[in-house]
Amino acid sequence: MIKASELQKFIGRQIKYYRKAANLSQEQLAEKIGIATNSLSNIETGNSFMTIYTLEKIINVLKISPKQLFDFPEILSEDEDKMGYILKSLKIIERDKNKLALLYMFVSLLV
Repeated sequence: MIKASELQKFIGRQIKYYRKAANLSQEQLAEKIGIATNSLSNIETGNSFMTIYTLEKIINVLKISPKQLFDFPEILSEDEDKMGYILKSLKIIERDKNKLALLYMFVSLLV
């Protein structure tokens, strides 16, 4: 069973993931949804939660479904698609040459 504090952290990580996927800074997303940047930072770190209205704005601005926001790859079961999660994550990493180089080195050591 998942605790409320864990749920806050999982949701915060998902918001951060999709914000980065949308190529938005915290400042840009905060401005678009009408909250302070430090409030968004607290949401993303799981230190505070948001109102349902802020949640709705985040979903709309990031153009994601509620299901995407509540799909936590950290708690994938053995039967779920880990490869799908990896491929989805690569879309974000490919924009960052430093992370891509680091991932390349890591993968080259594995195979």
